[in-house]
Amino acid sequence: METDLSIYLHISEVYILGLVGMVLIILGWLASFRTIPDVKLSLLYASGSILLSLYALSLGDLVFTILNIAATIIAVVNIFRWVRKR
Repeated sequence: METDLSIYLHISEVYILGLVGMVLIILGWLASFRTIPDVKLSLLYASGSILLSLYALSLGDLVFTILNIAATIIAVVNIFRWVRKR
């Protein structure tokens, strides 16, 4: 049987994995800013990431809430970049 401390340590390790994964994904997004994606893709991405943000928030999952809010922001920025380019 696990003690309360061992459960806490396991949760902390899993949380750290999630944070590292989130940072790597965000770094990948930042590296992809060289080109402007098609506006249809950005609109779909923004819509989906807003819904996933709400879902993650309802679950109380901080890592995925932040990740999906960041995805929404990036998609909206890409929409503005696409509009400005036109």
